[in-house]
Amino acid sequence: MTALGRQTHVLAIAPFRRLWTAMSVCSLGDWLNILALTALAGNLTEGDYRIQSLAIGGVFIAKMLPAVLLGPLAGAFADRFDRRLTMFSADLARFAVVLSIPLVNSYQWVIIATLLVECVNLFWVPAKDATVPNLVPKEQLESANQLNLMVTYGTAPIAAVLFAALSLVGDVTRNVVPFLAWMDPTALALIVNACAYLVSAFLIFTLRDIPKRDGAISTPSVFKQIVEGWRFVGSNRLVRGLIIGMLGAFAAGGAVVGVAKIYVVALGGGDAAYGIVFGAVFVGMALGMFFGLRLLRELSRRRLFGLAIILAGLVLAAIALVHNLVIVVMLTVVLGACAGIAWIIGYTLIGLEVEDSMRGRTFSFLQSTARVTLLLVVAAANPLAALFGEHLLQLGDLTYQFNGTNLVLLAGGVLATVVGILGLRHMDDRKGVSLSEDIIAALRGKRFETGAAEQLPGLFVAFEGGEGSGKTTQSRLIAIWLRDQGFDVVQTREPGATKIGMRLRAILLDAAERGLSARAEALLYAADRAEHVEKVIRPALYRGALVVCDRYIDSSLAYQGAGRSLDPEDVSKVNAWATGGLVPHLTVLIDTPPELGLSRLGGAVDRIEAEPLEFHERVRKEFRALAAAAPERYLVVDGTLPTGEITREIQDRIREILPDPVPEESEDATGTMPAIRD
Repeated sequence: MTALGRQTHVLAIAPFRRLWTAMSVCSLGDWLNILALTALAGNLTEGDYRIQSLAIGGVFIAKMLPAVLLGPLAGAFADRFDRRLTMFSADLARFAVVLSIPLVNSYQWVIIATLLVECVNLFWVPAKDATVPNLVPKEQLESANQLNLMVTYGTAPIAAVLFAALSLVGDVTRNVVPFLAWMDPTALALIVNACAYLVSAFLIFTLRDIPKRDGAISTPSVFKQIVEGWRFVGSNRLVRGLIIGMLGAFAAGGAVVGVAKIYVVALGGGDAAYGIVFGAVFVGMALGMFFGLRLLRELSRRRLFGLAIILAGLVLAAIALVHNLVIVVMLTVVLGACAGIAWIIGYTLIGLEVEDSMRGRTFSFLQSTARVTLLLVVAAANPLAALFGEHLLQLGDLTYQFNGTNLVLLAGGVLATVVGILGLRHMDDRKGVSLSEDIIAALRGKRFETGAAEQLPGLFVAFEGGEGSGKTTQSRLIAIWLRDQGFDVVQTREPGATKIGMRLRAILLDAAERGLSARAEALLYAADRAEHVEKVIRPALYRGALVVCDRYIDSSLAYQGAGRSLDPEDVSKVNAWATGGLVPHLTVLIDTPPELGLSRLGGAVDRIEAEPLEFHERVRKEFRALAAAAPERYLVVDGTLPTGEITREIQDRIREILPDPVPEESEDATGTMPAIRD
C-alpha cells in the first residue's frame, strides 16, 4: 500500500479525522498568533527603534519561556485528567484571552496574554499527543504523525498569506469606518485567531471517543532531555556534526524571526509585508524539501547538507545588506529553501545513523536543544539590535543606513556560514574530489568520479549486505547468468580470494579469535583487499572481464566503521589506499533485516556472525546510509523478496551498464539455485 493510501485510510477513521481537523485549525491559529502579536507589539511601540526592538523580543520570550519551564507539569496534567475536557477547556481559554488583546490594546496586556496563551498551550499539546495513539491502530501511528507534522508546518504559509490579507482589510476598514479608527491593523487577524480556537473547541467537544487515561506520558524537563540526549549523540561523530549544523541553521533562523518585523518596517513595509516575508520562509522550505534534493540528486548528501547551510548563511548576509523589500522577499525564499534542504537531509541521515532504541531520544534531544537555542537567540537578537541602534554610514556621496537589525542578520549569516564550513569539513565523504567539479557534475545530472575503475575496459559489480542477506546466492546467480551470455566473468569474494587472503580469512572469521582488536581487524581486511585487487580484480578488469565480487570496501565501512565504531574517515582512507582508489561500477545492496538474516544461518557461526543483534543493526544502517549518499552507484534490493524476483531486479539494472546488449529472454539461471548461506 502506498504512503498516500495509508494516510487516506487514517483520515477515514472518524474520531482521528475530527481531532486532526481541530489540530489543523489550531495550527493555523498559532501561526496567526505569532504574526499578529509581534506586529501589534511593534505597532504599539512605533517611533523609537530601541524600544520597538525590545518590545518584539519580549513577545518571543513570553511565547517560549513557559514551554521551557513548565513542560513537565503540563505533561503530568495530561496523564491524570480527562484529555477531552483538558483540550476543550484550553481552547475556550485561548479564545477568551486572544479576543481580549485587541480590546485592551496595550503592550503590557500583550505580554501577559501571550504568557497565558502559551501556558494553556502546554496543557493542550500533551493531551493531544496522548490521544492520537488511542484513536488509530498501532501500525498506522506513523502515518498519523506524518499528517500531524504536515499541518503543524504546512499551515504557516497559509497563515502568512491570511495575515497579509487581513492586515490590508484592517487598514482599509480603519480608513472607511470612522468609529473603528482606534483599532490596530492586526485586530482583525487576532479576532480570526480567536475564532480558530473556538472552532477547535467545538470539534473537541463533539469528539466522544477519547479515553480518559491510557498510561503515562509524563515529559521530562527540557534541560534533562538535553543532558541525557548528549550522552547518546556525543559519541557519534556524524550525528554530532549533523546536530551542530542543524542547530547553527536554527540559530540563524532565530535571528531572522526575531528582527523580521522591525526590518520590514525599516524597508518601508507594513504588517502585510511582514506576513509576506514570514510566509516566504516556509514557501522556500517546501520548495527546498521537494526540488532541492531532486536538482542535486547526484551530489553526496553529506556535502549537500554543509553547502545548504553555507548558502543559507551567505543569503542571510545578503538580506542584511540589501535595502530593497522585493529583493529581500526573493532572498528569503532562497533562505527557506536552503533551510529545508539542510533540515530534511539532517533528519534523514540521523534516522539512518541512529539505532531504533536511541532514535527517539536523539530527536527529542534535537528538538529540545533547538527550542532552547531559538529562545536564547531570539532573546538576544532584539536587545542586541536595540543596543546597537541606528547609524548612517557616509560612503562618498552615498548614505547607507546600518542599524541593529542589519547587524543581527549579518551576525546570523556569518554564524551559519562558519557552521556550514565546519560541518562540510567534518562530514565530507568525498575527500579528494573537487567540490566545484562535484557540484557541476551534479547540476548536469551526473556524479563526478575519479576512481580507476572507470578507466579500465572491464566491468566491476560488488555485492553487499548483512549476514544471511542472500548476497552470496545472488552474486553466484548473476555470475552464471552473465556467463550464459558469453561474457568473460570472474566471480570472487572477500576475504579469502587469494592464497594470502585465505590465511587472513581464517584469522578474521575464527570464532576463537574473540580478542582481535577493532583496528587490527580493519587493517587485516584492508590487507586482504589490497592483495585481492592487485592479484585478481585489477588484472581481470584490464583484460575486459566482468568481475562479480561478494563484498568490497563498503563492508569495511559498515562492519568496522559502524559495527566496531571506528572513525569512518580512517577506514575509508585505509581502504582507498589499499585498493588504489578502485571503485565498483555498480554496488548491489541486498537489504535484509538482521533478525531475518541471522535466522537463516545454520550450524556453527563465525566470529562476525556471533556478534549481538545491535551490532548487525548498526551494520545495516550504515549500508543504507552509504547507498543513500551515492544512489547512482547503488542498487538497493529488498532481501525479503523471493530469490527469483531479486535476481530479475538485479539483471534489469546490470543490463543498463553491460558493454553489449543482453537478450531480455535469456534468464535461464534465474531462481534455479538453492539459497546459499552468506
